[in-house]
Amino acid sequence: MQLIMSDSRLKIGITQGDVNGVGWEVILRTFADQRVAELFTPVVYGSHKAAKAYMAMLDKEEYGVQFNVVASADDARRGKVNLVDTGDAVPQPGVPSPEGGKAAVEALEVAVLDLKEGAIDAMVTAPIDKEMAQGDKFRFTGHTEFVASHLEGEPMMIMCSDRLRVGLVTIHIPVAEVSRSISKEKILQSLATLRQSLKEDFGIVEPRIAVLALNPHAGEGGMLGTEEQEIIKPAIEEAFEQGTLAFGPFPADGLFAGGGYAKYDAVLAMYHDQGLTPFKTLSPDGVNFTAGLSAVRTSPDHGTAYDIAGKGIADAQSMRNAIYAAIDIVRKREQWAEWTARPLQHFEREKGRDISVKDLKLPETEE
Repeated sequence: MQLIMSDSRLKIGITQGDVNGVGWEVILRTFADQRVAELFTPVVYGSHKAAKAYMAMLDKEEYGVQFNVVASADDARRGKVNLVDTGDAVPQPGVPSPEGGKAAVEALEVAVLDLKEGAIDAMVTAPIDKEMAQGDKFRFTGHTEFVASHLEGEPMMIMCSDRLRVGLVTIHIPVAEVSRSISKEKILQSLATLRQSLKEDFGIVEPRIAVLALNPHAGEGGMLGTEEQEIIKPAIEEAFEQGTLAFGPFPADGLFAGGGYAKYDAVLAMYHDQGLTPFKTLSPDGVNFTAGLSAVRTSPDHGTAYDIAGKGIADAQSMRNAIYAAIDIVRKREQWAEWTARPLQHFEREKGRDISVKDLKLPETEE
């Protein structure tokens, strides 16, 4: 992900994630480079005590950040790494705990409310432990579902990088439930959401989308499953008739291994691991983007990584990419809003009024 230009106007919220994972390490490593705060106005949500604890245990030159602690995002200053202190969590690196999950949810709650109210322009979330986060305030299977419950729209998980974009029909459900969870209507909706996001959020005029099959070898003519014949192919055909450049269904192994994915602007996968496994293999520093919602949320494409937490070896590139992607998508949405605010109309000079195409009286053709 590459920035178009710096714009310190934009306030980007960054949540701490699970304090026992690598969230704080990748945040600190990102903002230890003071030039990053010149590109936008960062607002970090989390425990100042936890941040200081990680700075004390890690290399201060590589992880040292001077935070500007503020009461709210409204008080954030340009050129500073601002921090909204959301609690006094003390980290235990590498140790899953309800306390770590609770601290993650506390930061997330404050940030998503600011996002909803427009106090920040986009939100980037460090990874949480979904099991440890469960409680009265968080009964969701992931960030995507939690954020969607607070914002308008229907969420779609899109994994994106400079090389590849993968959207998902189903997200965080057991594999055993995938087959009965997909339908022609759901695939049509997913294609519509993905197409709109590619246009509005990525600036692609008319995207080409490859749709994956569910079964091996695309069902092998019905011998290995009938979902392709009965659900997926009819959905692709109807979407194409409606103007979406959708193609397939393609066997996942052949499309990715043979490089065919490069011919398309995005790939629509039927379930989580079908899309994320090849994506993470091909784009190890990719970004998770929640499309289809009224505000922008991105995240790194990795988890809490408890096994390396506190060791100072976590790679911050995916976090940086998630921040850059959030900025780019906010700008693309602004551009799209400008482009579509006043569609071009024909002007009838004699009457001095705007008229639409349907109002025009076209000349009759000669026989």
